[in-house]
Amino acid sequence: MKAARFYDKGDIRIEDIPEPTVEAGTVGIDVAWCGICGTDLHEFMEGPIFIPPCGHPHPISGESAPITMGHEFSGVVYEVGEGVDDIEVGQHVVVEPYIIADDVSTAEGENYHLSKNMNFIGLGGRGGGLSEKIAVKRRWVHPISNDIPLDQAALIEPLSVGYHAFVRSGAQAGDVALVGGGGPIGLLLASVLKAKGLTVILTELSAKRKDKARESGVADYILDPTEVDLKEEVMKITDNRGADVAFECTSVNAVLDSLVELTKPAGVVVIVSIWSHPASINVHSVVMKELDIRGTIGYVNNHKDTIKLVEDGLVDLEPFITQRIKLDDLISEGFETLIHNNESAVKIIVNPNL
Repeated sequence: MKAARFYDKGDIRIEDIPEPTVEAGTVGIDVAWCGICGTDLHEFMEGPIFIPPCGHPHPISGESAPITMGHEFSGVVYEVGEGVDDIEVGQHVVVEPYIIADDVSTAEGENYHLSKNMNFIGLGGRGGGLSEKIAVKRRWVHPISNDIPLDQAALIEPLSVGYHAFVRSGAQAGDVALVGGGGPIGLLLASVLKAKGLTVILTELSAKRKDKARESGVADYILDPTEVDLKEEVMKITDNRGADVAFECTSVNAVLDSLVELTKPAGVVVIVSIWSHPASINVHSVVMKELDIRGTIGYVNNHKDTIKLVEDGLVDLEPFITQRIKLDDLISEGFETLIHNNESAVKIIVNPNL
């Protein structure tokens, strides 16, 4: 079968590899669509990061580069392994793409996403969604309604990142949320916040991303700091209180600074983006306002609730798909577009079977 294989920085190859074996306790999935994530882009441009370098196998998967990529994917079950009796051939599914040790519990309330040596399918090994087929352990496979188109279902994984950030924030319906950055995660997070009954203020510089926020209807207010006085506008919207909760989605220090300034006393600032460099923060403001600064990574038992948002029609994922490509065009139409024209691309999704 065809698969996109990461060898090293700047070196991803479309190759023929053996189809996976569906062993006991696993589910064989024909991949329908797989999204290209910012993490994949960082691996291509700066890696290996999450991907174990050649000769340095991951302690759980036992694999190292070359690695099959792709962790945002949907598909159809073609085979179930021995012992799997609650999933059927033909079911539509998405995958929660974790690699964690077998003895780590995924029960409610367990922080399995923070367990030692955690990694992701499609980065740390165990196949990937940028291939025609994959076999995944049952506990990471989530059935979805056939009412969700499989192309949109490929966005449930990044939507779950936004859902977990919402949970981490402790925000409630009626709160005002300030989202710094209208990239893919910022927009998907905003869609979760709107679905949960929050008022959403989105800050963004890019004209195309502002247009996408308007088109998708995920923000009540869209503010460009180069065009308006951000503090004046946020205070006007919040009756001089400040935002109840803020989400940093850019890894840009100026954005983090503005969120600290514009969050109300005793409010919460959640850092959602992955930072590849150190950041500074106005600690005096954090102290004097008793702000909570919280990190968030991935998701933890959030897929079920995220899927329900989509099944109930509370989140429409179609507007966030900006391009559909085949696997052979992964670099030329996928990665190169995201590198050179990322403002116009929210989610590029790949069909490995075209």
